[in-house]
Amino acid sequence: MWPFSVLMLAPALLVATGLAYRARVTRTIEREYARRFPLDANGIAEGAHEFTLHGNTGKALLLLHGSGDSPQSLRYLGEQLNATGYTVYAPLLPGHGRSPRAFAMATANDYHSEVRRALAQLRQSHEWIGLVGLSMGGALAAYAAREAADVRLLVLIAPYLVPPPQVRWAQRVSPLWRWAVPYLRGRGEGSVHDVNARDESRAYGSFSAAALTALVDTADAGRDALSALTLPTLVVNSETDNRIPRASAEAALRVFRVPVESHWVRGCGHVVTVDYCKARVAELVLAFLARHAGVLPA
Repeated sequence: MWPFSVLMLAPALLVATGLAYRARVTRTIEREYARRFPLDANGIAEGAHEFTLHGNTGKALLLLHGSGDSPQSLRYLGEQLNATGYTVYAPLLPGHGRSPRAFAMATANDYHSEVRRALAQLRQSHEWIGLVGLSMGGALAAYAAREAADVRLLVLIAPYLVPPPQVRWAQRVSPLWRWAVPYLRGRGEGSVHDVNARDESRAYGSFSAAALTALVDTADAGRDALSALTLPTLVVNSETDNRIPRASAEAALRVFRVPVESHWVRGCGHVVTVDYCKARVAELVLAFLARHAGVLPA
């Protein structure tokens, strides 16, 4: 029979082992990201910066990227929109494009505050503003569209509005694993089928418990906003989305109280703005804008 003192030490040893494992995994993931994408003097990864493309139509579009990603995922679409004359602004969301540790510290409220700031910035020079959101950026865009009465139209691309059951379960039980498991690996390979585009991604490829909570909270807020929206809305989903099952995407579409324009694209994963169907996505967005903003594709 084990001595009482040894039995008393066992929980402490278990906790110490868990914390040591957590520290080791944290260092590994953060060094891995910093090695792939060196950070500049402001702590932002190379290629992950926000961007602004100035147009000549007097109309502006705010582009919002997804969770764990960066404006790089919206660069191609932004360039297509700007070529038609739109001013395009794609901010870098808090905690993104910096380090996994920074990502773990950002909250849903931080994301919403950044969207409000970005909209206020665009209002200084543009009276006409539209919102374009990819993945979690779609949820942020939907929430902002309900808040901001001056937003003219909404484009939701592979919007993350209904977290799959396994994601919601992992978030709910996160207090049980977060103390020992600092990050869960994502399924980045399936998000982008194009290998070259995948290599260009600045996405973290991992989630902390806090980042997962921020994602779920943002998705829930965006979904709750859908029923209050009445502005022209385009929704583009992927037939082979590895993160949003078709049932979840269709569930989000049913929340709208007014008709929306909905399209499905094929041959790409979740991040459709960089994958094989990026040109088709841009074509759909430009056609929608031509009908509702009066700016014809170049």
